[in-house]
Amino acid sequence: MGPTAAGKTDLALALSDHLPCDLISVDSALVYRGLNIGSAKPDAATLVRYPHQLIDICDPSEPYSAAQFRRDALAAMAASTAAGRIPVLVGGTMLYFKALIEGLADMPSADPQVRADINAKATELGWPAIHAELAAIDPESAERIHPNHSQRLSRALEVYRISGITMSEWRARQSAQSLPYNVHQFAIAPSDRSVLHARIEQRLQQMFAGGFIDEVAGLMARGDLHPDLPSIRAVGYRQVWEYLRGDYEVEAAFERALIATRQLAKRQLTWLRGWPDLIWLDTGETTESQLNKVLMHSGAAVYQ
Repeated sequence: MGPTAAGKTDLALALSDHLPCDLISVDSALVYRGLNIGSAKPDAATLVRYPHQLIDICDPSEPYSAAQFRRDALAAMAASTAAGRIPVLVGGTMLYFKALIEGLADMPSADPQVRADINAKATELGWPAIHAELAAIDPESAERIHPNHSQRLSRALEVYRISGITMSEWRARQSAQSLPYNVHQFAIAPSDRSVLHARIEQRLQQMFAGGFIDEVAGLMARGDLHPDLPSIRAVGYRQVWEYLRGDYEVEAAFERALIATRQLAKRQLTWLRGWPDLIWLDTGETTESQLNKVLMHSGAAVYQ
């Protein structure tokens, strides 16, 4: 795992040359067919030589969730291990990694009427009164949520009103979904943030020069896609879509995409800084050095 443009794919391909690996993509943009250039999807020749699971499995008109990813990833991992191979998950969608490792509670969907009732009561009595109500039914969640955090309070109380099950119980059920694997977790990133920013800008320039605008124009020409879909909200795609819609000039689209990509990398690094049991690799290291660390820490040296 790691931030965008850190070198995850290159390392995964090199690892496949040393171990009997099955690569499984962990990327919320790569699941979509037709999102190729702007998602930095490996090209067709690379995918023939190094097949990836969970790439091109969804039409851009279809939302794809973390729960769907967990289901699909577990199936791919099971098939890989059944064949005597090693499933290697590679990507930068941290929510997907979290869902896979920690599980997902099948909590009830939002109910507008229940939420409206809670908000009405909060308007009348104040959010501390909502916090007190939550404390009476779910003291564990109430202790975790600040009395002024209206959104989290509302959701915790909403879940209980809809299902009769507290948020704490849902979380306990989630934590019981342990993975039946010995998991080794690695993150790759440059030690210098400016190096990552330079790599991001260089790659974005290559995307724009390589037909990214035409790719988004083709998606727009379909007529059934719109900016509220997860596929079109992907970093870079949203900015180019807005340019093609006439919102601003192409130079502004590039700058906005660049800023958005850097912000994505920052969020990814924030996730990773708090990630437990993580072994860090430096983008600036040689591939051989990176591989040696992976093999040493994973106990896979027998395959060398």
